[in-house]
Amino acid sequence: MAINSTLIYLENAAGEYLMLHRVKKKNDISHDKWIGVGGKFEQGESPEDCALRETKEETGLQLTDYRYRGIVTFDYEGRDTEYMHLFTANRWTGEQIRCDEGDLEWVSKDKVQDLPIWEGDRIFFRLLAQERPFFSLKLSYDTTDHLTSAVLDGKALNL
Repeated sequence: MAINSTLIYLENAAGEYLMLHRVKKKNDISHDKWIGVGGKFEQGESPEDCALRETKEETGLQLTDYRYRGIVTFDYEGRDTEYMHLFTANRWTGEQIRCDEGDLEWVSKDKVQDLPIWEGDRIFFRLLAQERPFFSLKLSYDTTDHLTSAVLDGKALNL
Protein backbone atom coordinates (compact mmCIF):
# COMPACT_ATOMS: atom_id res chain seq x y z
CA MET A 1 0.00 0.00 0.00
CA ALA A 2 1.17 3.55 -0.70
CA ILE A 3 0.77 6.68 1.38
CA ASN A 4 0.47 10.20 -0.07
CA SER A 5 1.54 13.15 2.07
CA THR A 6 2.66 16.75 1.86
CA LEU A 7 5.53 18.64 3.44
CA ILE A 8 5.61 22.42 3.42
CA TYR A 9 8.45 24.77 4.31
CA LEU A 10 7.33 28.34 4.97
CA GLU A 11 10.13 30.82 4.17
CA ASN A 12 10.23 34.33 5.66
CA ALA A 13 12.05 37.47 4.47
CA ALA A 14 14.76 36.93 7.12
CA GLY A 15 15.93 33.74 5.33
CA GLU A 16 14.34 31.32 7.78
CA TYR A 17 12.20 28.19 7.46
CA LEU A 18 9.35 27.44 9.83
CA MET A 19 10.44 24.10 11.28
CA LEU A 20 8.48 21.63 13.39
CA HIS A 21 10.44 19.84 16.13
CA ARG A 22 8.50 16.56 16.44
CA VAL A 23 8.39 15.94 20.19
CA LYS A 24 4.69 15.54 21.12
CA LYS A 25 3.31 12.45 19.30
CA LYS A 26 3.78 8.92 20.59
CA ASN A 27 5.16 6.24 18.23
CA ASP A 28 6.25 8.97 15.77
CA ILE A 29 8.68 7.84 13.05
CA SER A 30 10.03 11.41 13.08
CA HIS A 31 10.27 11.75 16.88
CA ASP A 32 12.85 14.41 17.89
CA LYS A 33 13.54 15.27 14.24
CA TRP A 34 13.01 18.72 12.72
CA ILE A 35 10.78 18.78 9.64
CA GLY A 36 8.35 21.08 7.86
CA VAL A 37 4.61 21.04 8.43
CA GLY A 38 2.32 18.71 6.56
CA GLY A 39 0.67 15.34 6.70
CA LYS A 40 -1.31 12.65 4.94
CA PHE A 41 -3.92 13.22 2.26
CA GLU A 42 -7.58 13.00 3.15
CA GLN A 43 -10.09 11.43 0.76
CA GLY A 44 -10.39 13.39 -2.50
CA GLU A 45 -7.59 15.87 -1.76
CA SER A 46 -5.07 17.07 -4.32
CA PRO A 47 -1.49 17.78 -3.18
CA GLU A 48 -2.37 21.50 -3.04
CA ASP A 49 -5.57 20.85 -1.02
CA CYS A 50 -3.60 18.80 1.50
CA ALA A 51 -0.79 21.36 1.75
CA LEU A 52 -3.23 24.20 2.43
CA ARG A 53 -5.24 22.21 4.98
CA GLU A 54 -2.24 20.82 6.86
CA THR A 55 -0.54 24.23 7.04
CA LYS A 56 -3.71 25.80 8.45
CA GLU A 57 -4.22 22.96 10.97
CA GLU A 58 -0.62 22.88 12.22
CA THR A 59 0.29 26.58 12.11
CA GLY A 60 -2.96 28.59 11.96
CA LEU A 61 -1.64 30.24 8.78
CA GLN A 62 -3.41 30.36 5.41
CA LEU A 63 -0.97 30.14 2.49
CA THR A 64 -1.41 32.80 -0.19
CA ASP A 65 1.73 32.13 -2.29
CA TYR A 66 3.30 28.68 -2.54
CA ARG A 67 5.21 26.49 -5.00
CA TYR A 68 5.03 22.76 -5.65
CA ARG A 69 8.75 21.91 -5.70
CA GLY A 70 8.95 18.15 -6.12
CA ILE A 71 7.89 14.67 -5.19
CA VAL A 72 9.94 12.58 -2.79
CA THR A 73 9.41 8.81 -2.76
CA PHE A 74 10.29 7.21 0.56
CA ASP A 75 11.12 3.52 0.31
CA TYR A 76 11.31 2.29 3.91
CA GLU A 77 12.34 -1.34 4.35
CA GLY A 78 9.41 -3.12 5.97
CA ARG A 79 6.99 -0.17 5.68
CA ASP A 80 4.58 1.24 3.10
CA THR A 81 6.02 3.41 0.35
CA GLU A 82 5.29 7.11 0.88
CA TYR A 83 4.95 9.72 -1.87
CA MET A 84 5.60 13.10 -0.27
CA HIS A 85 4.66 16.20 -2.24
CA LEU A 86 7.10 18.98 -1.30
CA PHE A 87 6.08 22.65 -1.21
CA THR A 88 7.61 25.96 -0.19
CA ALA A 89 5.61 29.07 0.65
CA ASN A 90 6.61 32.68 1.09
CA ARG A 91 3.30 34.44 1.80
CA TRP A 92 0.44 33.74 4.16
CA THR A 93 -2.16 35.38 6.33
CA GLY A 94 -3.27 34.76 9.91
CA GLU A 95 -1.61 34.34 13.27
CA GLN A 96 0.66 31.43 14.13
CA ILE A 97 -0.75 28.99 16.70
CA ARG A 98 0.78 26.24 18.84
CA CYS A 99 1.06 22.87 17.12
CA ASP A 100 -0.07 19.72 18.89
CA GLU A 101 2.53 17.61 17.01
CA GLY A 102 5.62 19.48 18.18
CA ASP A 103 7.23 22.87 18.64
CA LEU A 104 7.23 25.37 15.76
CA GLU A 105 10.33 27.51 15.42
CA TRP A 106 11.78 29.81 12.76
CA VAL A 107 15.27 28.52 11.89
CA SER A 108 17.84 30.24 9.68
CA LYS A 109 18.26 28.29 6.44
CA ASP A 110 22.02 28.05 7.04
CA LYS A 111 21.41 26.37 10.44
CA VAL A 112 18.91 23.72 9.28
CA GLN A 113 21.67 21.24 8.37
CA ASP A 114 22.90 21.41 12.00
CA LEU A 115 19.57 20.13 13.35
CA PRO A 116 18.65 16.47 13.77
CA ILE A 117 16.92 15.96 10.40
CA TRP A 118 16.47 12.89 8.21
CA GLU A 119 19.55 12.09 6.09
CA GLY A 120 17.55 12.41 2.87
CA ASP A 121 16.19 15.82 3.88
CA ARG A 122 19.73 17.17 3.52
CA ILE A 123 19.50 16.33 -0.18
CA PHE A 124 16.22 18.08 -0.85
CA PHE A 125 17.27 21.13 1.20
CA ARG A 126 20.24 21.46 -1.20
CA LEU A 127 17.86 21.17 -4.18
CA LEU A 128 15.61 23.87 -2.70
CA ALA A 129 18.61 26.15 -2.09
CA GLN A 130 19.73 25.66 -5.71
CA GLU A 131 16.25 26.72 -6.89
CA ARG A 132 16.14 23.48 -8.83
CA PRO A 133 13.00 23.14 -10.93
CA PHE A 134 10.48 20.43 -10.08
CA PHE A 135 12.30 17.23 -9.14
CA SER A 136 11.65 13.59 -8.32
CA LEU A 137 13.78 12.20 -5.51
CA LYS A 138 13.65 8.59 -4.29
CA LEU A 139 15.10 7.93 -0.85
CA SER A 140 15.56 4.35 0.41
CA TYR A 141 15.97 3.65 4.13
CA ASP A 142 16.76 0.41 5.96
CA THR A 143 15.03 -0.80 9.13
CA THR A 144 17.36 1.36 11.29
CA ASP A 145 16.28 4.50 9.35
CA HIS A 146 19.69 4.76 7.67
CA LEU A 147 19.65 6.17 4.12
CA THR A 148 20.86 3.41 1.79
CA SER A 149 20.32 5.03 -1.61
CA ALA A 150 19.09 8.20 -3.27
CA VAL A 151 17.96 8.63 -6.88
CA LEU A 152 17.36 12.11 -8.34
CA ASP A 153 15.32 12.32 -11.54
CA GLY A 154 16.16 8.69 -12.32
CA LYS A 155 19.91 8.96 -11.66
CA ALA A 156 21.62 7.44 -8.61
CA LEU A 157 23.38 9.89 -6.30
CA ASN A 158 26.62 9.17 -4.48
CA LEU A 159 25.98 9.16 -0.73
